[in-house]
Amino acid sequence: MKVWIPHRAGHALLGELPPGVTVELMEDPARLPSPPADVRFWVPPFLAKPGATALLAELPDLEVVQLLSAGADAWVSRIPDGVTLCDARGVHDSATAEWAAAAILSQLRGFGPLARAQARREWAYDEVAPTDELAGKRVLIVGAGSIGAALQARLAPFEVTFTLVARTARPAEGVHGVDELPSLLPEADVVVLLVPLTEQTRGLVDEKFLAAMPDGALLVNAARGPVARTSALVAELTSGRLRAALDVTDPEPLPADHPLWELPNVLLTPHVAGSVRGLLPRAYRLVGEQVRRFAAGEPLVNRVVDGY
Repeated sequence: MKVWIPHRAGHALLGELPPGVTVELMEDPARLPSPPADVRFWVPPFLAKPGATALLAELPDLEVVQLLSAGADAWVSRIPDGVTLCDARGVHDSATAEWAAAAILSQLRGFGPLARAQARREWAYDEVAPTDELAGKRVLIVGAGSIGAALQARLAPFEVTFTLVARTARPAEGVHGVDELPSLLPEADVVVLLVPLTEQTRGLVDEKFLAAMPDGALLVNAARGPVARTSALVAELTSGRLRAALDVTDPEPLPADHPLWELPNVLLTPHVAGSVRGLLPRAYRLVGEQVRRFAAGEPLVNRVVDGY
């Protein structure tokens, strides 16, 4: 059984593997480590480039694609019949939740203007004080999965109240359905997007969504860029009525001449929420477990079905 992985460090992080499992380093699709015919388990690179899926056509014996990302949107429609697609659900919970918490605090406490003032060597107390605060805010988390739970745990000490939204309502858990958003958005001070990109969530944040948010509210996108309609974002944020913290954009990377760069009420980061030093140990712990399950004929975890 041949397994391809994209990181040299991954070998030591996989743990003990069953006899007969051969692990090879495949960093570059242009330089394959061996003939691809025997590869049964493939781990593509984290945040793989758009053309990475083309390699699927060269792997006739492939049975499992194990992603290192929590999002599978680039792969769902391209996986051949008979191949199981698994995502890295759980691997990025802490890192993405940390980014979202940091982004919320940075925006509410005015760190953007303060950083710009620091670059100008200006003591800008009168420019930003008093700042907003997180205490007492109403936080709406759209995407009540494992990352949403991790974010809720990190924000709970800040004396906030939560409303959770998922694809379908789970009344026993206090989780609302996405169809309830029109009535929930006007009551939210902070809206955090943590949903996967699917046909149902593409363009979820449109003109009506944004118009329903109250004046001064903060939109945080740690999901995927196309979950929000960029033209609607630009129009609403240019007016200054809302604030935003965006780790993802559409298009991505964001062109240098894009108007989002210039808006003082927008915090932009280059899709770094999951890119932390602890990523590889957590990711390859999952990969190793999946390889052992597959070799033993046991069910795999994190299977992606219907885009989820």
